[in-house]
Amino acid sequence: MRPCPPDERDLPRVLQPVIVGADFCGYAYIRCFHEAYGVRPLMIGSADIKSVARSRFVDYRVVEHFDTEDVFLRTLAEVGDSIIAAGKVPFLVGCGDHYARIISRNKAELEERFYVPYIDFDLLDRITQKENFYKICDEIGIPYPATVFLDCADTAAEVDDGGFAYPLIAKPSNSAAYHYAKIPNKKKVFLIRDRAELAEVYQNLQASSYDRSLIVQEYVPGDDTQIRILSAYTDSHSNPVFMVGGRVILEDHAPGAIGNPAIIIPERNQRVLDDALKFMQHVGYTGMANFDVKFDERDGSYRFFEINTRPGRSSFFVWQAGINFAKVQVDDVLLGKQMELLPATKPFVYTTVPPYVVKKTVSDPALRDDVLAAFKDGRAQFPLFWKEEGLEQKFWAAVNYYHQISKFQKYVWGDSAKNYA
Repeated sequence: MRPCPPDERDLPRVLQPVIVGADFCGYAYIRCFHEAYGVRPLMIGSADIKSVARSRFVDYRVVEHFDTEDVFLRTLAEVGDSIIAAGKVPFLVGCGDHYARIISRNKAELEERFYVPYIDFDLLDRITQKENFYKICDEIGIPYPATVFLDCADTAAEVDDGGFAYPLIAKPSNSAAYHYAKIPNKKKVFLIRDRAELAEVYQNLQASSYDRSLIVQEYVPGDDTQIRILSAYTDSHSNPVFMVGGRVILEDHAPGAIGNPAIIIPERNQRVLDDALKFMQHVGYTGMANFDVKFDERDGSYRFFEINTRPGRSSFFVWQAGINFAKVQVDDVLLGKQMELLPATKPFVYTTVPPYVVKKTVSDPALRDDVLAAFKDGRAQFPLFWKEEGLEQKFWAAVNYYHQISKFQKYVWGDSAKNYA
């Protein structure tokens, strides 16, 4: 039986966060919980991610096949019972779409033991299906790229490029279902250069386990610097608690990570904030969400790509801006506090790459110089670097950090660059 909400003053003694998944967001959660309450979270993953697992501020547990639903639920039932038996209060958070869907789909069962800051599955499933997301955008007047959907479950269907000019974008509409699909040259997002390439990607998906839609979308012109990102939290009345916006200066271009921000600087774009809040209030959204947007220089619009119904991988930038997003969730879901809109005014540069990558890759001189200056004045921070850490974690964090140079050499500057330009 889930414990009753404790007195706020007792949280450092009784709160037991459980984090599922071990990416940059998971490590940001570790820092947020430590900063707010001085507690040591339990983190569970299906693999030993050394740059996170070696942290001295977390108890890390590897569970084989943890990303499968039955193992996930069985493990968390055992963990929750153990935490409650120890007189503590379990609080469950996760990283990534896959875990968000499992948690949301089984929210009622998980809430028998845990406090769970996730929306109900009916809403999550509706708005994360990109067909539905774009229909809602149509209803309330939010711009998005021209799009057609190809049914991957129909093995007899022919490819349709929507009449869009090449290059165009192709990506699965359901990232959780795509997680299990096995196809040649699997990528998070495909930049398609001709009809034959689109047909090949579609046919590979039709022959795989993936049975949802393939999104075929016009390419909105502009480089990485035209991408905008927004992380937001709305309370039980869908009122905003924080809205932290950023401008992406550089993205990751490795096949499995395309679209992950590598550098973010602050940008409070009121049009983007207003449209995101309009969407969340229209559907009755509560909790943490992340939006991907791109500025369209053709008409001056900001075109929305998707909503992620969980903290983004790059949510460390929210902490950098002055918002402890773990504390916000505890205050709302566990303590039931009424919260005002929190300021997010601290200057920051979020970076997953060293200065060398910036010098070699960012072409805009003003943006490049500002980011490079941030490495010198302390605004630029890598999510895995924390001076309070022990030597082993610092070593593996540095391995991760400097490995980015070889990734950019392979996928941006080298022979493979043509595939990701």
